[in-house]
Amino acid sequence: MNNIAGDLPLSAVLRTLATDSIGKRVDIGELLAAFGDRALSALLFIFAFPNVLPMPPGTSAVLGVPLVFLAAQMIFGLKPWLPAIITRRSMSGSNFQTLVERIAPWLERAEKLLRPRASKLAQPPMEYIVGGVCFLLALLLLLPIPLGNNLPALAISMLALGILARDGYWIVAGLSTAAFAMVVVSSVIFALLKAAIFMLMQVSL
Repeated sequence: MNNIAGDLPLSAVLRTLATDSIGKRVDIGELLAAFGDRALSALLFIFAFPNVLPMPPGTSAVLGVPLVFLAAQMIFGLKPWLPAIITRRSMSGSNFQTLVERIAPWLERAEKLLRPRASKLAQPPMEYIVGGVCFLLALLLLLPIPLGNNLPALAISMLALGILARDGYWIVAGLSTAAFAMVVVSSVIFALLKAAIFMLMQVSL
C-alpha cells in the first residue's frame, strides 16, 4: 500500500484500506507505509482502541507490544519504525474489514469533535510527555489484569487522536483519563497482591 493518508480523516483512510484489502492479507508494515507522516499517532490509535471494545482474551498482549515501540519513539520525536518481526504480522482482508467496521463508527463520532485548538499542548515538547504517558499505559496493557485494559487503552486512543488533530483539549482529557486509569489499575494490582498474600498465609497455616 502506498501513502494514501493525505489530509483525509483517519476513518476515511481506514475504510479505503479495508476496501483495498479485499481478497488479500494486510500486514502492519503496509499500514505503516500507508499512513505516512501520520503513522505514529494513527497506529497508536489503531492498536489501542480495540482494547476498549470487548475482544478475545490475549488481544491486549498482542497489540500492546507495537504500542510500546511506537510510544517510545514519540518520547524522542522519532519517525515511526517497527521491527520486522512486528511489521510482518498480518491478518486476512476479511478480519481487517471487521476490525475497521468496529473502529470506524466510534472514530467518526470522535472526528466530529476534534479540531485544532490549544495546539501547543499537542506539539513538542508536550508531545514527548504524551509519548511517555502512552508508554506507561502500553506497559499496563501488557499486564494480565482482569478488566484492566479498557481505561489505559481509552487514554492512549484519546491522546493519539489529540496529537493527530492537534487538539489540546483532547490531550487534557486524555491525560486526565490516563491518571484515572493508573489509579484504578494500581488499586486492582494492590487488591490482587493482597488476595495472593492472604491465600499464601492461609495455606501456610
